[in-house]
Amino acid sequence: MARDLSRLLRPRRIAVIGGGAWCAQIIHQCRKMRFSGSIEVVHPRGRMVAGIQSVASIAQLGAPPDAVFVGVNRRATVDVIAELREIGAGGAVCFASGFSEAAAEDSDGHGLQDALVAAAGKMPVLGPNCYGFINALDGALLWPDQHGCASVETGVAILTQSSNIAINLSMQQRGLPVAYVVACGNMAQTSQAQIAYDLLNDPRVTAIGLHIEGFGDLHAWQELAVRAHEKGVSLVALKVGQSDQAQQAAVSHTASLSGSDAGAAALLARLGIGRVFDLPTFVETLKLLHMVGPLSAPTLSSISCSGGEASLAADTAVGSPLSFPPLQEPQRAALREALGPMVALSNPLDYHTYVWRDVEKMTAAWVPMAADHVGLTLIVVDYPHTDAGDWECATEAALNVHARSGRPVAVVATLPELMPPDVAARLMAGGVVPMSGLREAVAAAAVAATLQKPEAAAVLAPGADRDAALVDEVDAKALLAKSGVPIPQGGRVNGRDALVAAASELRAPLVLKTSGLAHKSEAGGVALGLTADTVLAASKAMPDGTLLLEEMVQGAVVELLLGVVRDPAHGFVLTVGAGGVLAELWCDTATLLVPAPRGAVEAALRSLRIWPLIDGYRGKPAADLDAIIAAVMALQDYVFAYADRITEVEINPLMCTPDAAIAADALLRQS
Repeated sequence: MARDLSRLLRPRRIAVIGGGAWCAQIIHQCRKMRFSGSIEVVHPRGRMVAGIQSVASIAQLGAPPDAVFVGVNRRATVDVIAELREIGAGGAVCFASGFSEAAAEDSDGHGLQDALVAAAGKMPVLGPNCYGFINALDGALLWPDQHGCASVETGVAILTQSSNIAINLSMQQRGLPVAYVVACGNMAQTSQAQIAYDLLNDPRVTAIGLHIEGFGDLHAWQELAVRAHEKGVSLVALKVGQSDQAQQAAVSHTASLSGSDAGAAALLARLGIGRVFDLPTFVETLKLLHMVGPLSAPTLSSISCSGGEASLAADTAVGSPLSFPPLQEPQRAALREALGPMVALSNPLDYHTYVWRDVEKMTAAWVPMAADHVGLTLIVVDYPHTDAGDWECATEAALNVHARSGRPVAVVATLPELMPPDVAARLMAGGVVPMSGLREAVAAAAVAATLQKPEAAAVLAPGADRDAALVDEVDAKALLAKSGVPIPQGGRVNGRDALVAAASELRAPLVLKTSGLAHKSEAGGVALGLTADTVLAASKAMPDGTLLLEEMVQGAVVELLLGVVRDPAHGFVLTVGAGGVLAELWCDTATLLVPAPRGAVEAALRSLRIWPLIDGYRGKPAADLDAIIAAVMALQDYVFAYADRITEVEINPLMCTPDAAIAADALLRQS
């Protein structure tokens, strides 16, 4: 990514242009954050603003500023940006609104935004319709409102298009050290991916949180993910909104099963970006990654002095990729010595309160739970807001556990409000993660334990919109077969008079279809188990249309659905799942993005609820996994070959036998 944001986000010279309370607020906030650089003000009347004598024009500024807050009206903003570019400013924040976000009400919106981008040239611009940024590492900010950031030496970066969400996240009181907050606004010129990429150059940034409304340039996100992995900086996304795909007419099962969010989910997984679904979990996940980084294993230990809390911890992890592994014998031996015979030993552990207030005995009882095979040890402690003095022993013991084991340890309050800020700060100083909320803690651990290396291959770009039409099944199968997709023996029959002759050349049982229908079964356009003697009678009960006669695939142990839908926001979404006429009822699918490597395809198949059928259920033969994967790869080959034309392609069902995988039906929509 060529755009250099270093001067803008890490400035030594700041300028604010315009008037009003926001100008004084920026100056006040810079002083509060102890910004050590220079601040200049441009005001047409040369007023004194917050103790700083302004100049009347940009030309009267000293050396070119590194970062400029532009707080004039939207039309004047374009001229100001052009002038800043000409003097060599490092970058600008465009505060004004009324650009592309208002285009539905104001036809000038898009044109003004295009003019703004042209005026900026290569000079970085945040916005428009943007609050700006806070750099809590250097005390530098262009932020015209309140915020809750404090000076930090290291911390996480938070990027969002929503200035209000940015303010709220800066106000969190959960102990998360925030190094940067960047409101991205309309992202007319500088995207979230570009900003995050630049922040990777700051070694003080430990993790990056992204509140994403839309992705935009997929190549930029690929570059960001690869670079972040190389730097060892984890990325976490709170993805909201729906893609354009949901607005398209869906003729295939694949499109309806994929849904508007499937492309986003597949893209994030492919890029190795952890995903969360609410702001509290967003904060807790960033905190865990700041303190610990990715977990070494998807395993937890839980320690509490209540059987109810132990059960709650176990139940909270149900449905997640996390597990509570049984205690190993060395753990049992150490726990028996520390707790005696009256405590039932298990994971989660209810250690009762026999050792409460004795820090050394508590430490001895807790250290065995933080074993090397455990990704994260959760110590459940709810500090009362009335008098938490008697809970000091728990804090000290938790700090001891981390110090002596060297393993990741978190103290978790089941209720978020029962983690006092002063205790959280003390735990963090000692390397223990203070986590607010048991459900949020477990969800954060699930993300931290499952972060993957991003795929090296770039996503196949969706290309331009296209007008697509439904392709006849006979032609669709012929096209897919050229890419290597196995199809049944048979073909188009020219009229009912030719049916008997065509049937005599094929091996019964046979399938007769009326081609050209999107959902043939529902329309009565399919007849199964026919012979040369029954095919003509069956045809007379079917809707009019082109007839397709094929050999019926026999011996299938499972029916699968394979499909690809062009998603304008995310590329080409590949769906694999349970197929047949009940595909939408089962909704047992996994989604990937094209190109999906063989290993990812196999992992997706293994994640399905129907995997036992593929693998051979209760002594029945297994399907030919290699043949299934080969069919998926061949389908992707077809998508690559026709990427500029295809909108949807679906194989349903793919009949999977012990020695083959054959596309019994195919639907194709392309230009």
